[in-house]
Amino acid sequence: MREQDTRTGGRHVVVIGGGIAGLAAAHRLLDRGERVTVVEASDRLGGKLLTGEIAGARVDLGAESLLARRPEAVGLAREVGLADRLRPPATATASLWTRGALRPMPKGHVMGVPGTASALTGVLSDEGLRRIERDAELPRTEVGDDVAVGEFVAARLGREVVDRLVEPLLGGVYAGDAYRISLRSAVPQLFEAARTHDSLTEAVREIQAKAAGQPQTGPVFMGIEGGVGRLPLAVAESVRARGAEIVTGAPVTELRRAAGAGSPEAGAAAGRWRVVTPGRVLHADAVVLAVPAPAAAALLRAETPAAAAELATVEYASMALVTLAYRSAGITLPEGSGFLVPPVDGHTIKAATFASRKWGWIAEENPGLLVLRTSVGRHGETEVLGREDADLVEVSRHDLREATGLDAVPVATRVTRWHEGLPQYPVGHHARVARVREHVGALPGLAVCGAAYDGVGVPACVASAYAAVDQLGGDRAGLDALITNPVRSLHGGAGE
Repeated sequence: MREQDTRTGGRHVVVIGGGIAGLAAAHRLLDRGERVTVVEASDRLGGKLLTGEIAGARVDLGAESLLARRPEAVGLAREVGLADRLRPPATATASLWTRGALRPMPKGHVMGVPGTASALTGVLSDEGLRRIERDAELPRTEVGDDVAVGEFVAARLGREVVDRLVEPLLGGVYAGDAYRISLRSAVPQLFEAARTHDSLTEAVREIQAKAAGQPQTGPVFMGIEGGVGRLPLAVAESVRARGAEIVTGAPVTELRRAAGAGSPEAGAAAGRWRVVTPGRVLHADAVVLAVPAPAAAALLRAETPAAAAELATVEYASMALVTLAYRSAGITLPEGSGFLVPPVDGHTIKAATFASRKWGWIAEENPGLLVLRTSVGRHGETEVLGREDADLVEVSRHDLREATGLDAVPVATRVTRWHEGLPQYPVGHHARVARVREHVGALPGLAVCGAAYDGVGVPACVASAYAAVDQLGGDRAGLDALITNPVRSLHGGAGE
């Protein structure tokens, strides 16, 4: 096994993980003047960001959009040469497929929680609307240190609000269960408002009033021409050009603090950290661990068993994306970019995106072709994801036919499975993350980042990476900002 001594010539940092968080960390480290090696276990870079083709059309097979109201992801895209490729959605309107019909996505809500009952007219039953009105009469509901989104909203406004709107919106982000997801982590602005208001609808109206007083210009979301999956590849190209080494197909099997310099066992290659991969040992002054929680737990077990134990409890949801291509002649779809599906309605798909309509560049590059995609799978659902690809295509076609009337035969299909793709943020997630960082922070030269900590969206992962790098340099401002002002990890709209 080859031992590599990298101590000469300045500080050397190893980034473990070649997803967008790890690559963003490498980019930031180079800005700080560090020497960087990125090691990725799989044979490709990008993690959950992946581009591909169907019937000759370039498409995303993972996340398809960036939350543009936060600066990190679009800023990184611009820095690595993608500024002229950033594209807003051609249409931002979406629908809900609920109670037997496609209904316009309501406005005037915060992650599905309305400021007034009238905001959900057409989506809820008359009884459900009347239940919302009772919120003003109910005694205050204490949220304590944290509470489940679904539990809290149902107590204030009734289960119908949760089941018909909150659940599909949260499901689009986390593929999780609204009755388990943390209000503090998933909708932090609503959590803070709920702590100071007796009425939930009043709290929502205050959030809306503040937003109206600080209007933001520009699109809420951005895509990238050719697919968001181009972002990690562009970042990788940039960091390589600036001297970083990126190694794929190199799973890290051991992460240990190296023996002290000058000790007999350390030899000439002594460093602060020893990173073992097949056939190679890296000695580094610092390490950024940017891998999913189970992998992080395994690597941290030797040096910080307490952090490893915390990370080992993080649960993940698996999902599949079914991409379908049709000849567009004679096909008429409902208006908008797609639709979300409340699980209470009993359908298999949880969302559908009319990709050719949402992203104008797909239609421009592929006239005569219509590309759609559906998503299948939520936390705890194992049976549906155990089906063959052909079965997932068929159930997607069935639900699309029921929702939109689309009965054409696709000219091509593609199923992309994301096993344990989305970490879950249950009640107490913020406290667990704080404990992990406390344990990790006790080890000099080590930091963690990624979707398991501060948000599952691309901007959240980039912000997490930047905070980790800054922390290694002694600057905790970014990390403190994540703790005191959690990243809103909403991304993608209908279909995500």
